[in-house]
Amino acid sequence: MRTTRPSTLAVAGLACAVLTWLLLRVVYNSLPPLPWTGIPALAFVAVAEAWTGRGLRRRILGRAGTKPPDPLFVSRMLVLAKASSMAASLIAGLTLGAMGYLSGQLAAATPRHDMLTAGITLAAALLLVFAALYLEFCCRVPDPS
Repeated sequence: MRTTRPSTLAVAGLACAVLTWLLLRVVYNSLPPLPWTGIPALAFVAVAEAWTGRGLRRRILGRAGTKPPDPLFVSRMLVLAKASSMAASLIAGLTLGAMGYLSGQLAAATPRHDMLTAGITLAAALLLVFAALYLEFCCRVPDPS
């Protein structure tokens, strides 16, 4: 399995941003305010993946006091890392598209609130992308040289 390329995540995120911007031009006025509930969920998953990656890396490297991880567990963590990095990049694209659309409407209260929520959600999604890429890195087996 190949490593996730940041360019793939960036292209997916930018495509999602463009589609979101185009869609919001048509339907924004009929939507409820943007919910903030995704922010703690993204942040929690990012912390959990980074924490898991740290422990997994120590076990793969055979540090003192650790036992080797089960290969099936490592493969599951790898799949989780790949899936969450793509999902987080798509969420980042959604929020980036929303921020692009809302940037011209900040005089009103609802778009201003949505812009703040989208900005913090973007930060949490990017945090998850980095944590997922770190977890993917931690799943690598070192060269036997």
